[in-house]
Amino acid sequence: MSTTPIPLMLRSLSLSYMASQYEDLHGQAAREGWDHERFLRLLCERELQHRAEKRTARILREAHLPEGKSLASLDQDRLPARVRRQLAALLDGGFVDRAENVLAFGLPGRGKTHLCCAVAQELILTQGRRVYFTPAVNLVQHLLVAKRDLRLEAALRKLDAFDLIVLDDIGYIQQSREEMEVLFAFFAERYERRSLMITSNLVFSEWDKIFKDPMTTAAAIDRLVHHSTIIEMGGPSIRMEEAKAKKLKEKGE
Repeated sequence: MSTTPIPLMLRSLSLSYMASQYEDLHGQAAREGWDHERFLRLLCERELQHRAEKRTARILREAHLPEGKSLASLDQDRLPARVRRQLAALLDGGFVDRAENVLAFGLPGRGKTHLCCAVAQELILTQGRRVYFTPAVNLVQHLLVAKRDLRLEAALRKLDAFDLIVLDDIGYIQQSREEMEVLFAFFAERYERRSLMITSNLVFSEWDKIFKDPMTTAAAIDRLVHHSTIIEMGGPSIRMEEAKAKKLKEKGE
């Protein structure tokens, strides 16, 4: 029988965390009279939990979600009643399994981005979904560079690894034909295969400002809407209300 210490053997098997927990659990097992099966099971469970936590932390880093836009910080009382119902349905993640899209419309400051990011973060934390957040302008520039370098197909494949992509503020981009083409290629690549969450301050009737060509505009909208949940964020600007409340608080002090 080998005399090599068990923690050392565990490390040689790339089970470093299990090795770090071995002495602690071994002592507890001896004190409480555990059988070997319970001891081994708890040791394995700690390793698995550690790996799950590391994976979640990695997915959160690669998601690039904005700071502070979580479900905990989302004031759901300010959401329209219909949106609150839609939020509950989105959090179960079924729309991702079905490769459906979520399209959030509303004037600036209504909480579109916060809502989408809150859902995305919860899907990471509760289901381990791979998510990527990007402003629409940044995505278009990234794809343009890839196309120039003859890497557009590879760039689209890399984005395809994400279960859900949050494309923020599509209404702020007014593209050239080349920019329009790469964005349309991105939509076409994910159609009925992967989910998108898109925020826009422009309603569909104004999307010709984005795609310029009526046929391309209609085709893009058709792909996005075919399997989708449409969220309409009405009401006053949350940012303006928060700014007013802050000023009133400062005056009171």
